[in-house]
Amino acid sequence: MEEGQQQAEDSGQRSEKKYRKGEEHTVFIGNKPFMNYVTGVVMQFTTQRANEVIIKARGKFISRGVDIAEVSTKRFLDNTAEVKDIKIDSEEFENKEGKTVRVSTIEITLSKK
Repeated sequence: MEEGQQQAEDSGQRSEKKYRKGEEHTVFIGNKPFMNYVTGVVMQFTTQRANEVIIKARGKFISRGVDIAEVSTKRFLDNTAEVKDIKIDSEEFENKEGKTVRVSTIEITLSKK
């Protein structure tokens, strides 16, 4: 992963509007306020008519990603969306000092009922 893309993901921002195949309904978790992410997930289902939304988080943001999935499905999308799949993994990359670092990742797939 390129350094610029790495920093953009860490800050919760997308540096580019071109999405890779399947990423148009993906929410990357970062430093933005909690409810911004919940609103993003809910809007994917309601205004963009998505059948599935993927929440991606890594490192210290994994617990936040889980909370966002739970709040979205249980409070805002009650009886309309559910957790379909959860994938955990780890990524290895080089930090600024040139040291290899391994970071845990999670992908939570939400789908319409």
